[in-house]
Amino acid sequence: MSLLAVRNLVIDYAETRALDGADLDLARGETLGLVGESGSGKSTLGSAVGRLLPTTARRTEGEVLVAGEPVFDLPAREVRKLRKKHLGFVFQDPIASLDPTMRVGNQLRLVLGRGGDVRFHLGRVKLDDPRVLRAYPHQLSGGMAQRVAIAMAMATSPELLVADEPTAALDTQVREEVLNVVFSLAADAGTSILWLSHDLPAVARRCDQVAVMYGGRVVERGPAREVLGRPVHPYTAALAGSAPAAAGHGVRLEPVPGRPPVLTGPSPGCAFAPRCAFAEERCDHERPQPVLVREQEVLCHRAAELSEAETPREVTA
Repeated sequence: MSLLAVRNLVIDYAETRALDGADLDLARGETLGLVGESGSGKSTLGSAVGRLLPTTARRTEGEVLVAGEPVFDLPAREVRKLRKKHLGFVFQDPIASLDPTMRVGNQLRLVLGRGGDVRFHLGRVKLDDPRVLRAYPHQLSGGMAQRVAIAMAMATSPELLVADEPTAALDTQVREEVLNVVFSLAADAGTSILWLSHDLPAVARRCDQVAVMYGGRVVERGPAREVLGRPVHPYTAALAGSAPAAAGHGVRLEPVPGRPPVLTGPSPGCAFAPRCAFAEERCDHERPQPVLVREQEVLCHRAAELSEAETPREVTA
């Protein structure tokens, strides 16, 4: 049984459809990078895992199972238990994710409970300075605040850590240090990671699996080296080709043509069709179903054909 199973999940915000039948599985101990352009549905899917969606969001179809528990069907009290027992979250803005009215030490004590060793957990994220215990979040740098958030998320050794662009607000050097802390602690605890990211080279280096989102669906999923190195879906290929690391010195990057869709309901066909150089007539009105090509599961009518014509690429830092 998968630790996380997302099945045909549909989430609407007023007139906008954020998830349009998303499917995703994550095994115990696995690290999975969830990539895609802004607006593809990554953050909505990440929030749905812990039923942390805003009140304006409405689930109209599908389910999310965490350790076999149906997240959206549980009473509020049981959801809180499930989060405490199975889940940890690290968000983009470290300052906003912490309580501004409480000192860091007190916030960590609330997570650990009576008798918890606060200094030990701060030490694990390289915050050995005792002044951090007495500090308020606004007195910390972005990197320090994010380490505190990681310490809190990992203090109970969750089975699954959802990290939503945890280094987006940090500079390059601090970003690497924070990611090293996240993946090191998760490996020690046997924690699975669902990492939402735009950084394809970093995902290729650190994750076992990659899932690519577009138009509220996962359009390609498989081993990181295959999905990013030998992509099958035209969108994955375009996304990988637009990464700075994919271009040689002096070569102009090729952006993904067109703009991401803004869905108001179910996409009648393939949402990528208007931007796809390989689209054919049925792509406009027939929703693609998943097909297995090599080690990848792909949502594309021409997946088998395109897989024979693709050229391996390298996505590295």
